[in-house]
Amino acid sequence: MARLKKFYEKELISILKQELNLKNSMQVPKLEKIVLNMGLGEAVANSKIIESGKDAIEQITGQKVIITKAKKSIANFKLREGTPIGVSVTLRRSKMWEFLDRFINIALPRVRDFRGLSSKFDGKGNCTIGLKEHIIFPEINYDQVDKIRGLNISLVTTAENDINGKALLKHLGVPFRNRQ
Repeated sequence: MARLKKFYEKELISILKQELNLKNSMQVPKLEKIVLNMGLGEAVANSKIIESGKDAIEQITGQKVIITKAKKSIANFKLREGTPIGVSVTLRRSKMWEFLDRFINIALPRVRDFRGLSSKFDGKGNCTIGLKEHIIFPEINYDQVDKIRGLNISLVTTAENDINGKALLKHLGVPFRNRQ
């Protein structure tokens, strides 16, 4: 069992239940899934970029990715409907907990001038984190990277509001900035 999941089940449920004044332990918010998304808009001109983005995300997560395609044709961007323009992967269960542990304790400390994450919540307790460099993950080999790309990491919770979602993620160890 993943270290963070064990901590959540053994200790964090009772802590959050008390802190958020919840009556039932089933009301305590939990992490549902983690979605990683890398937009590769320049893939319109060069289709090999999709392969490099796909390889990078697969190395980071250890899971097969889904290639996302354009929904609409946009003439100004020379984009046609159905053209591959990004890669995405959804992590659940044990892979999700292991990824979150590696992300918090190994990858985030490698970010240059890191002062904490800005808390960007969607109103329903879900947090999205934007990274400018995908090379902060130790699984990526610098010699094989053709270009440094950014990616989005969405932490989806069962929380009803942002306060509960932020409390859950803060107790799990996600380093948010003190000021908002």
